[in-house]
Amino acid sequence: MISLSDFIQPFPIPLEIIGGLQPWEITGDLPAIIRKLQAYLDDQYTLDRGIAIHHTATVEHGTVIKSPAIIGRHCFVGSHAYLRDGVFLAESVSIGPGCEIKASVIGQGSSLAHFNYIGNSIIGNRVNFEAGSVIANHYNERTNKRIFVFHQAERMDTGTEKFGALAGDDCKIGANAVLSPGTVLKPFSVVKRLELIDQLPPGDLEIT
Repeated sequence: MISLSDFIQPFPIPLEIIGGLQPWEITGDLPAIIRKLQAYLDDQYTLDRGIAIHHTATVEHGTVIKSPAIIGRHCFVGSHAYLRDGVFLAESVSIGPGCEIKASVIGQGSSLAHFNYIGNSIIGNRVNFEAGSVIANHYNERTNKRIFVFHQAERMDTGTEKFGALAGDDCKIGANAVLSPGTVLKPFSVVKRLELIDQLPPGDLEIT
């Protein structure tokens, strides 16, 4: 089992909403979780057709936000960003131009430079993604597309074919790096520019 408190402090969604869900369970049920969370928001948010935006947030022209979503206090969402399938941005998150975020939680103070893709992922606080870095959420190249997570020498079956990564607080992801499906990064991890993170054991590409 993965304890989110070992990776993200504080976690931006109250425990009474997510309970003991694992990261891939959260992303798999994120639209419903966000709708529940919207009931907790104060009058500093404008809620329109399932999209809640804090009064202090900036959303530039050309951005597409699909319901449900929460854009937190002092967030910035750059032009032509695309948010879909349940997105939660905590306080002071910066999303650069041309980024796509799908079914993900982005923690306080985290930043995506531009042209990033984050799919079905849980991102901690103060995490920085340089330009072009992506989190893949699906094994297009494998016959068996089931995603397994490897953490502390334990192999965990997510039961899903769509899960990206859990990135702990203060991680740094270099330009054009790729995190493969099921990646787990402990806090303060650094991924170099152009680096591929694939946490499958050697020779275990076709897990059965």
